[in-house]
Amino acid sequence: MTANTPITVARGDGIGPEIMDATLRILESAGARLDIEEIEIGKAVYERGIPTGIEDSAWASLHRTKVFLKAPITTPQGGGFKSLNVTVRKTLGLFANVRPCVSYHPYVETNFPGMDLVIVRENEEDLYAGIEHRQTQGVVQSLKIISRAGSERIIRFAFEYARANGRKKVTCMAKDNIMKMADGLFHRVFDEIGKEYPDIEQDFYIIDIGTARIAARPTDFDVIVTENLYGDIISDVAVEVTGSVGLGGSCNIGADFGMFEAVHGSAPDIAGKGIANPSGLLLGAILMLNHIGQNDVATKVHNAWYKTIEDGIHTGDIYDEGLSKEKVGTKEFADAVIARIGQTPAKFKPVDYGTGGGEGLKIPPLKMVLVEDKKLVGADIFLDWEGKPDTLAAKLRHLVVDGLRLKVISNRGVKVWPDGQEGTFCSDHWCLRFIGENVSHNMLLQQLSAISGAGFDFIKVENLYDFNGQRGYTVAQGE
Repeated sequence: MTANTPITVARGDGIGPEIMDATLRILESAGARLDIEEIEIGKAVYERGIPTGIEDSAWASLHRTKVFLKAPITTPQGGGFKSLNVTVRKTLGLFANVRPCVSYHPYVETNFPGMDLVIVRENEEDLYAGIEHRQTQGVVQSLKIISRAGSERIIRFAFEYARANGRKKVTCMAKDNIMKMADGLFHRVFDEIGKEYPDIEQDFYIIDIGTARIAARPTDFDVIVTENLYGDIISDVAVEVTGSVGLGGSCNIGADFGMFEAVHGSAPDIAGKGIANPSGLLLGAILMLNHIGQNDVATKVHNAWYKTIEDGIHTGDIYDEGLSKEKVGTKEFADAVIARIGQTPAKFKPVDYGTGGGEGLKIPPLKMVLVEDKKLVGADIFLDWEGKPDTLAAKLRHLVVDGLRLKVISNRGVKVWPDGQEGTFCSDHWCLRFIGENVSHNMLLQQLSAISGAGFDFIKVENLYDFNGQRGYTVAQGE
């Protein structure tokens, strides 16, 4: 007899306990082989003074089971409270967010009846790394971090997911026409990894036109892989186009852990009324069943859910007098799904997830990358200063140390000296680019000392490097 799979369950806040109860009853009735450990997360934990919303005992459970079925939570108003989702994703290394976006025409109104795409979003870096600084009174900085390793992991995951699920195409989206280095790296890694999957069609979109195409022609896409911020935005666009955010499930996958949930929030305004639709969490649970190798149960649950929807048994959020036959609450909807376990839909295409291997997707190790020759060629020194570019250049003229030259002064990425354009607006955030031939760290320290000794407030230093003779930094606009 197959052993049960341990999982950690959190009932969450708002409608969370109601939809989790419905989901677990359906899974049990379908024969899911689970050993459930329950933990408390969310509002009550925040209010006990735990700023992350999750306690050490809960972490212990997650490290034991490595599988987390999570209901929505409520984060209290006010500062000092960390996003629980972000905390869990980063702590457990859940680098891939997978969000299927499917239309359920005609039972959910949509302009795109055939829409069936999956968005695979990088989960750990990009602007969501959360590295921000207030550098001057008028300027804050948010760092966009894109790594080769992070890009390779998420891109390979997207191709492996497509192959494992019979998907035919993977589309990459980024903005490398503007962020030529960061997004350029992501695009370049996509092209490199894609060569290892000749059986899968591949294409690329600049993120702005790609987002517009999702809204206008979503049936053009199959699997989309993208960076963290872009993925967050296009996931919401895509699920909105399907017609119902309430029917969206998603998962967050890492090398050793998986978290499965509904897309929607805790909806405190309808909590306790017994009217919430449990479908989003149930569809997240189906992703969980496939992840842990209980594909047979996932097939039964998904087909029973389809049969319930096409039989017109609907909760109030999708109830339509012209299409629906019965308006039901949370418990009654779960009962209807349970009654149809073993049946298959007639109008929706039945699913068949196969037998499963019980290990989820296994991603090959990172590719070996040749070590490049890295040469220090200068530094960008940032100042907090008020005034005119030419005045600043004149004050700096006698401060440049031997072996360096002040090549350019820029403000918010625009060259303002030498030969700056009249009318360019300047903030209190200035970048001085020093370049040299045989630059050393000691030389840059001397330059910083000279600038500081003259009374300037330097707020940041970025060393400038060439890699294999290629510039490892961008030039300012107009440089």
